[in-house]
Amino acid sequence: MTFSPAAADTILQYLEDTATEPTNYDAIFTGDLGSVGSQLLLRLCKSRGVNLSTHKDFGVMIFDPQKQDVHAGGSGCGCSASMMSSYVMRQFEKGQYKNILYCATGALLSPTSVLQGSTIPSICHLVHISAS
Repeated sequence: MTFSPAAADTILQYLEDTATEPTNYDAIFTGDLGSVGSQLLLRLCKSRGVNLSTHKDFGVMIFDPQKQDVHAGGSGCGCSASMMSSYVMRQFEKGQYKNILYCATGALLSPTSVLQGSTIPSICHLVHISAS
């Protein structure tokens, strides 16, 4: 399962609603799409005319897909908590980051829909964090 379509829709809608570009942000983070999901996110955004040049994925930052068999990622919750509470906050303290978007993705799991064989919808929550 990849959450890339939900992340792409949320990010693109936010950029449109705020009349901003990806370059207005020091970074646009996703929790853990992994290398597979990150590539898909970039392709989805590019197909809609947006170059997501400032995108960084916590899963890709933590795991080395060349050396570890992680494919579509590790743990979104673990990657997000680890990276936001350590790396990202330190970058804010150092003044390296002043303006970021954090996009957490997940699944809307329902025992009923799973038992019925329905698809599992994905979701993305976006948080804009600014030092100003």
